[in-house]
Amino acid sequence: MFTGIVEELGEVTAVEQVPNAARLTVRGPLVTSDAGHGDSIAVSGVCLTVVAVAGGEFTVDVVHETLQRSSLAKVNVGDVVNLERATPAGGRLGGHIMQGHVDGTGVFLKRDEQGLTSFALPGRLSRYVVEKGSIAVDGISLTVASVTDEEFAVALIPTTLEVTTLGRNQPGDLVNLEVDVVAKYVEKLAMPHLRPQGDNGGGGTEERA
Repeated sequence: MFTGIVEELGEVTAVEQVPNAARLTVRGPLVTSDAGHGDSIAVSGVCLTVVAVAGGEFTVDVVHETLQRSSLAKVNVGDVVNLERATPAGGRLGGHIMQGHVDGTGVFLKRDEQGLTSFALPGRLSRYVVEKGSIAVDGISLTVASVTDEEFAVALIPTTLEVTTLGRNQPGDLVNLEVDVVAKYVEKLAMPHLRPQGDNGGGGTEERA
């Protein structure tokens, strides 16, 4: 689990194509300071398993499913990414509960002088996003300021712009989105108990010959 509080900005130092996956090497002195084989590190919001650590860098394999759902399919050497180690039991929940399981990608649209930043939102995810609720953008826990069926906005403080990739985004850039997992569980549990659209709840009338 993660909380969406970015620990440091990392730099992609190698990208290698392997069967049905991509192998990334990322420089991150802080997150590798106590990392070992098998540990989890979120790379721009994507939970990945460390396969090697050396000299302040770590290597991860990104499977086809993850490449299809996230922006990591387009990552290149020299790109900057947000890094966060998994939250230890008893650690502070500074953001919100995140799995590092990206639901899809959005698009950075614009940012005004007050820091209000807008992103395009895939229609299939809009029902999980609510005003004043939480959403993860590239692994950053953020509070939704406003939302429509097509986009949402968040208010960013200067520190967030400085210490994460959001301060570097340009219109059109892809971002990874993870909606609140609680909303998805509630929807699935409630679905069998919801009336079909158009059902008036009554017995209806029977056709008689």
